[in-house]
Amino acid sequence: MNDQVIDPVGADADCPARGPSGEMRVALPSADAVTTLAEAREAIDGLDAALATLLEHRTAVAAVVQRLKPVGGFAGRDPERERRIVEAMAARAPSLGPERLAPIVNAIIEAGLDAAESGR
Repeated sequence: MNDQVIDPVGADADCPARGPSGEMRVALPSADAVTTLAEAREAIDGLDAALATLLEHRTAVAAVVQRLKPVGGFAGRDPERERRIVEAMAARAPSLGPERLAPIVNAIIEAGLDAAESGR
């Protein structure tokens, strides 16, 4: 498995996936290297844990955005910006493409807005 460093600003030093400088290390297993169901599930569990951590950080930063925007919440959504986010993600995940990523990004944005409105 290869590690890739993801460096979220303001990273939690207590998170077990964090390195000494605050970066988050994520194992990115090659699909070709996974040969058993147990290995596949372990790889997915690690990726899911990293996704959850990233989503938590994204939600916190998105809450700041909501406070800074003149019109926040669901009314302040910017469809053009959301389209650009989907396109940028599709460039990093070409096997998913924008058609599959759009509903995922929408769900992430809506969950973040809901968390910000409810104070988490």
